[in-house]
Amino acid sequence: MLNEKKQRIDAEKRIPSPKAKELFHDIRRKHEIGKNDLLTSSGLTVSTLTRVLDELVSIGIISESGLGASTGGRRPILYQVKADYGYAFGLDISRVSSKLVLLDLAGTKIDSREWRMTEETTPEVLMQEVTAQVKSWMDKHLIAYEQVIGMGIGAVGPLDREAGVIEDPEWFAAPGWNHVPAVHMLEDRLRFPVILDNGANTALIAESWANRTKDFVHMLYVHGGTGLRLGMMTDNKLIHGAADMEGSFGQMIIQADGLPYRTAQGNFGALDTYASVHAIEREVNSKLRTGRSSSLRQMLQPGEPAKFPDIMQALKLMDPMVTEIVTQAATYFGIGLANLLNILYPEKVILGGPLITDSNLFFYTATQTAIRKTYHYPKYQVIFSKGTYGEEAIAIGAAQLMLSQLTV
Repeated sequence: MLNEKKQRIDAEKRIPSPKAKELFHDIRRKHEIGKNDLLTSSGLTVSTLTRVLDELVSIGIISESGLGASTGGRRPILYQVKADYGYAFGLDISRVSSKLVLLDLAGTKIDSREWRMTEETTPEVLMQEVTAQVKSWMDKHLIAYEQVIGMGIGAVGPLDREAGVIEDPEWFAAPGWNHVPAVHMLEDRLRFPVILDNGANTALIAESWANRTKDFVHMLYVHGGTGLRLGMMTDNKLIHGAADMEGSFGQMIIQADGLPYRTAQGNFGALDTYASVHAIEREVNSKLRTGRSSSLRQMLQPGEPAKFPDIMQALKLMDPMVTEIVTQAATYFGIGLANLLNILYPEKVILGGPLITDSNLFFYTATQTAIRKTYHYPKYQVIFSKGTYGEEAIAIGAAQLMLSQLTV
């Protein structure tokens, strides 16, 4: 709770009035908004609204941007966020690659950087790289220290959000990714606020921001990659369970007497075992060992195992064996999605991660399977999407998570 308290104290220094925070929240969600619209949405009196808007303008966090169209009377004043008032960094810590982005207060991406997560990329190494990049960008973009709102982190779970600790994630190539005090490590180096959440949640924050004019009430984000990750949102608020639940989707049991999980901690017959990058690599290499014909044999050295990028290349060549295995994995993934839909009934589901972004076949097979197996279909219609931000969604959402602290 200490980390959350620190974020609240920092936000209060910037926008001390609760009414000002509410108005800033409404303004930030629009490119421009008129004073009359704010009067309707806020429920404030004209005098109170004027006073609070003047307060925000004097702080320098919003500005008047012109006059709107007249509806019969005086043309209304338009307001917008002053983008260069502040900046936030967003860090995605994932197993295969990690990303850093820089956003201004309006949510526009200013810069980005990616690191491959190799056997040498320990927490200490990554934090040093991130720190150096942050300082480099501040110099490059002429960002003063007082303009930095902070940094958000979207990380592989499980994690302890309040303590700012990445706890026991699996399958990092480098050692040391257990009980990592990520927030403390970065705050100690950067001397500005840092906040942590799981990557599926921050990706959902990014996609919710992209859909902010659509008024979706219930949204899910599902990430398919090395593991399967899930985030949920209702009324623009993240759903946090009693424990970090990011990886719980992958532990959904779809075949009780099925294959064992790849570690001793998982369930037999778990969805992750049938519908992840690992599952596809396992099946492809098993078939290659039994002598199945495949274009992969021309891509690999004798005895070299096929990796996911090789498999996706073979899929683009319409390799029959690879197409069969990817279709099967996508079908299982779709069954898992159908189980989610039949329990939660979201309005929109955003799918992300390499399984989705690297393969249209996987996306369409999974979504069509889910739709066919959804109860109350066609009366209940869900919207599936690949999302707006692609592989940068986790990092962008992490930065948005930090910016949202201004209105907490």
